[in-house]
Order: sequence, then C-alpha cells, then structure tokens
Amino acid sequence: MCHYCGCREIPLIKEFIAEHESVTDAAGGALRALDSGDRGLAAELVTRMGRELRAHWQGEEQGLFAVMSGDEEYAGYIDALMREHRELSAFLDQVDLNRAEDVVRLREAVDELYHHIAKEEDGLFPASLTALSGDEWDLSMAAWRSAHPDARGAL
Repeated sequence: MCHYCGCREIPLIKEFIAEHESVTDAAGGALRALDSGDRGLAAELVTRMGRELRAHWQGEEQGLFAVMSGDEEYAGYIDALMREHRELSAFLDQVDLNRAEDVVRLREAVDELYHHIAKEEDGLFPASLTALSGDEWDLSMAAWRSAHPDARGAL
C-alpha cells in the first residue's frame, strides 16, 4: 500500500487494512503449518481465514463497493474484485488439506489473495478519497459495522 495519499488515516480504510493483515497472517501461518506437517493447525488457520474474509467482504461489498460501483469508472474494477471474493470463498468452503492438489491450490490462492489485496489497497482505497461524499462514507461505515456487530468502539 502506498503511504502518501492519506487513505490509511481514514478509520474505515484502517479497519480494512487491519483485516487484510490478520487474514494474511493466518494464511502465512497455515502455509508454514503445512510445511511443518501440522495439518490440524493449518486447517484451523484456513477456517479462521474464511471466517474473517466473509465478514470483511460483507463490509466491503455492502459498503464501499456498493457506493463506488455506482460510478462507471469503478464498476468493472469492483465487479472483478467481487468475483475474486466468490472464487476464494468457494475454494475455502471445499478445501481438503489432506489432498495434495488442494494444498497446491491453497498456496496459489494465498498468492492470489496478496495480489487481490494490492488491488484494493493500491487502487480502490486511494480512489475512495476523492470518489466518496460524506454520506457515502457514512453508508460504508454503517455496512462495516453491520458486518462486525461485535467490534466495540470501532468506527
């Protein structure tokens, strides 16, 4: 993520970035667990990834994505991001870490996740600074809060 546009200081974007960091920590931990032969820990971390990503995606899609996709300039970009959400979700729903091909696919999916996050953090999030009105930020933050009902004091 760039450090010059200022979007990291927006509370909602801070939350999205913190979620990205938590998910990539879990993903890296899952891959390290697989490398050390601990499939049980890897499975727990993959489950955590899925749980955290689903809440994260709900907050993004019902908030920031929904308001930004009303602008044709961003609609196609956001559609592609949402497709990537669906693809990873479908994979995480059926992954079996006892299958070698699924382990290979998990490694690929984690790499794709890093690229996906870069598209958000280096593209969409900075664009949101100029694209959203105050009311649209309010709607986006309300969607995030709805997706994270247990997050006390955030936003």
